[in-house]
Amino acid sequence: MKLFEKIKLDKDVSSQHLYIQLYKALKGFIVEGKLKKGDRLPPIRKLSEMLEVNNVTVVSSYRMLEEEKLVYKKIGSGTYVAFDLHNNEGFDHGPKTSLIEQGHIQLEKNTINFASATPSTDLFPVDDFKEVLNEVLDRDKGSAFGYQESQGYYPLRLALKEYIDNYNIITDINNIQIISGAQQGIDIIAKGLLNYGDYVMIEGPSYRGAMAVFESRGAKIIDIPLEKDGLNLQDLEKKIIAYQPKFLYMMPNFQNPTGISYSLEKKKKILEIAEKYHLLIVEDDYLSDLNFYNNENITLKSLDHKDLVIYIKSFSKILMPGLRLGFLVVPRLVYGEVLLAKHTTDISTSGLLQRALELYLKKGTWQQHIRYMGTQYMERFEAMVRSIKEYMPQEVEYTLPKGGVNFWFKLPKGLSSKELYEMTVKQKIVFAPGHLFFLNNKETSYFRLSTAAVNVDEIKYGIKELSDMINVFMRKENHHSTQTNEYTPIL
Repeated sequence: MKLFEKIKLDKDVSSQHLYIQLYKALKGFIVEGKLKKGDRLPPIRKLSEMLEVNNVTVVSSYRMLEEEKLVYKKIGSGTYVAFDLHNNEGFDHGPKTSLIEQGHIQLEKNTINFASATPSTDLFPVDDFKEVLNEVLDRDKGSAFGYQESQGYYPLRLALKEYIDNYNIITDINNIQIISGAQQGIDIIAKGLLNYGDYVMIEGPSYRGAMAVFESRGAKIIDIPLEKDGLNLQDLEKKIIAYQPKFLYMMPNFQNPTGISYSLEKKKKILEIAEKYHLLIVEDDYLSDLNFYNNENITLKSLDHKDLVIYIKSFSKILMPGLRLGFLVVPRLVYGEVLLAKHTTDISTSGLLQRALELYLKKGTWQQHIRYMGTQYMERFEAMVRSIKEYMPQEVEYTLPKGGVNFWFKLPKGLSSKELYEMTVKQKIVFAPGHLFFLNNKETSYFRLSTAAVNVDEIKYGIKELSDMINVFMRKENHHSTQTNEYTPIL
């Protein structure tokens, strides 16, 4: 029992839940080998008395360990360690995955990269940003490197308030929270609002990074199927009633990975449903800036009259991803939880970069850059549309988006996009297989192509080559499926 006496729980109300602290401490003992396979954990009542916590805290932490297959229960006997440090038995490390499975790609020279939705570096406004960085350093000296308040640099929040006025998002400056990129925004929302076992709703398919965050918080994820104009409303309402989720995470404009944009009618109906059930919505404004042919790309937040939408906006896809800058517009109802989660995550986002972005917005350079990015992305978008129409096999299904950078395809039934990827990567063409965007990484015939990291010439050549490989792949698979075993009768 001496080992368990070393556990120290922080019982401050602002700290992480006690059962999660206990779970982490016990998991540490197990994976470090301090508890070995077959060792019995203390009885629930005994450990709760030792740590001066209630029984539910211990029960919850044991349940989390059991769900990770670190421990197992024997009825009438207790809870025992299942993990073997030497053989790694009983511990679910997850499958041995390639880089693409983890959301990364390692590119060889001359690879055509349809996998990445991150802009190519030639689009970055390096000289303009270098100018504002130098101006900030000359102006603010050492102050530029100090901590900012967790909520964010006030002049930047003021500039962002004016910026989102253009989107008809009217909010108080105190509702704006600076974040270190959209991924951190999703993470601190989850950290602030989710408890272990809570339900979260997402689109099906959805952004893998968001799913990973929710899973890391122990949330149970429910997906709602996407239709051509947005979520299936009947399924949405039915599952809200059944699961009472903490929030719905969605990308209503140029959704990742499908490129779908919700109709205005469906956006309004989703908000009506949210109001009816007092459901929070997390809107990830992924790419509404890159609107080419869609007149309904208004944000959900601009229609939100009941303050139920948490709005996330990142500058990664339209400025420079390495800046790790973005912001949230947070309803007052949950602002305290989100601000606390931000503070405990990294105290504050880089002061130097916040000041530089504020000056960049203030000088008007931003508007020039947006126009430039719009022109560049539109050229790629139109080249992609032309190439798809000319080369993509008729058997492949797709619906062309009206903007953004993502295109979503479906191979004929029974064909695996993962197997196709393994074929095309050898020919130096990469894309994102669809299973990356579905719950449980289930095998799928869908795949995503993005125009963010390829130029017009690469698009023309790449789509033709990819289409040729798809034709070969379909013929090969059809040949395999029509082969039958032959039998010779025994006479």
